[in-house]
Amino acid sequence: MRKTHLLLSALLFGATLTGAHADDQMLIKRGEYLSRAGDCIACHTAEHGGKPYAGGYEFPMPMGTIISSNITPSKDFGIGHYSEADFNRAVREGVAPDGTRLYPAMPYTEYSKISDEDMHALYVYFMQGVTPVDAHPTEHTKLKFPFNLPGVMRVWNALFLNTEQFKPDSNVSAEVNRGHYLVDGLAHCTSCHTPRNDMLAVDNSKYLQGAVVGGWYAPNLTSDPISGIGGWSNQELVQYLKTGHAEGKAQAGGGMAEAVQNSFQHLSDDDLNAIATYLKTVKPVRNPQQSSPSYAVEKAKAETSWDKLEFPIPDNAAPERHDNLSNVDGASLYSSACAACHTMSGEGTADQRIPSLTRNSAVGAELANNVVMAISQGIHRESQGEIASMPAFSADAERITSSLTPAQIAAVTNYVMGQFGKGDPQLTAQDVMQIQAGGGSSFLIRNAAALAWSGIGIGVVVLLIILIFITERRRKQR
Repeated sequence: MRKTHLLLSALLFGATLTGAHADDQMLIKRGEYLSRAGDCIACHTAEHGGKPYAGGYEFPMPMGTIISSNITPSKDFGIGHYSEADFNRAVREGVAPDGTRLYPAMPYTEYSKISDEDMHALYVYFMQGVTPVDAHPTEHTKLKFPFNLPGVMRVWNALFLNTEQFKPDSNVSAEVNRGHYLVDGLAHCTSCHTPRNDMLAVDNSKYLQGAVVGGWYAPNLTSDPISGIGGWSNQELVQYLKTGHAEGKAQAGGGMAEAVQNSFQHLSDDDLNAIATYLKTVKPVRNPQQSSPSYAVEKAKAETSWDKLEFPIPDNAAPERHDNLSNVDGASLYSSACAACHTMSGEGTADQRIPSLTRNSAVGAELANNVVMAISQGIHRESQGEIASMPAFSADAERITSSLTPAQIAAVTNYVMGQFGKGDPQLTAQDVMQIQAGGGSSFLIRNAAALAWSGIGIGVVVLLIILIFITERRRKQR
């Protein structure tokens, strides 16, 4: 009898352990999915072979270069010593266990919306489902004065951080609420598609109206049919998020290509449909200078006489393919560097693996940023088993086919947008360099050091006046 009880106890205890293990595995799997939705791996993995989540990704910003941290469960080099409360505070509030304030290159301002249940799943995943890496990133964050002063982020957070979690709207469907939760929280779409104020905080009064990020233009995502995504079908939006390409609409480059590759293509169709459905409910906002959608320019202009161009197009494999990239004539440069892929008429390939330059949202846009950045940095993404690749042409790009000077990039951009888009933007070399540098920064950021030293100087003068006043008063009292 006793043996029977022991056997039953062992079986029940084993079943309990098996059930607990299964629960943990489900949490780990859910946490992994949520980490994909949050695109954590993209920012916490160094380029060119970095180990997953080991940090080292560089964020060049106006205040300096921020290096992402190791978020593997290494106890000495990562977050293995974090309690769940520590983890929650770091992700939602940008505060490390030792009180160090993170910078909003890590979008904790958006992650603050994440639910308690999802935070728990994320914690379990990072502690149990990620391989620890026992090493710090080789580079370190280097910030300019005064951004490296202690207390700066405490003040910024007090001004701009809202730590309220997402609250569902009872007046809309569960699908719309799910899409809203993803857009504003884990997917942190607002961090790129909403303009920022002079102190680099998201300006929610211009919610999802489009912004320049790292030189690229993250377009208007409101439901306006001209300036936003109102003219897109839900199916096109889902296709774009899943593959980075929606024929006749747009192709993902830069940060969006990374988001497609590392995040969106891994989400369920239900979640992608929820995002598309929610975006269609966002209040439409139109750019008053825009009269038609950027993807609606259909017909290539045919004024150029291609047989009279100075440089005929060599065969793709010919060694002289890029030998003639030494002038600043846009048509000739296009002939030598672009037409072999995009064709002389800008139509691309029949299957649109190489996209048409007509009915192309980058070429038909009001701003030339995305054409300049595509030429400068190229297009590189892998999704759904397919690779999209366009070579980079900027001299400082890492994947160079043949380098073009800023003046040449300006000439090609002017030609492409004039020939296939809404018109020649008349860019100069200086314009191109400013776009490549990220588009400039606000007066406050540019002059922060001078303003800080001025403030310190004024403070010192005031202090001296007070000291002189006290000294003089004591002298008179003697």
